Amino acid sequence: MNTINIRKFGLAVGLTWALLYLGCAIVMMTVGREGTVLFFNSLLHGLDTAPIIRMGVPFYEFCIGLVESFILGWLVGACVAGIYNFSMAKK
Repeated sequence: MNTINIRKFGLAVGLTWALLYLGCAIVMMTVGREGTVLFFNSLLHGLDTAPIIRMGVPFYEFCIGLVESFILGWLVGACVAGIYNFSMAKK
């Protein structure tokens, strides 16, 4: 039976989440508030994001969010791989 390397899968998911976070920041920097609201409203099936969009995010908060996104993504990826490996071992 095949197993998933927990560390590598966690790294892949963590980096993917960090890239998504970075992409969000790039959208916010390039299209402004109205473009950001339009983008996320369409992405979230018309949910009005205007009241929760905050454009003046300090650089240190951006860095903290990037690191947090990576850590959470790594933990989710490691959990998925661990659960998958555990379920495959039982069969």
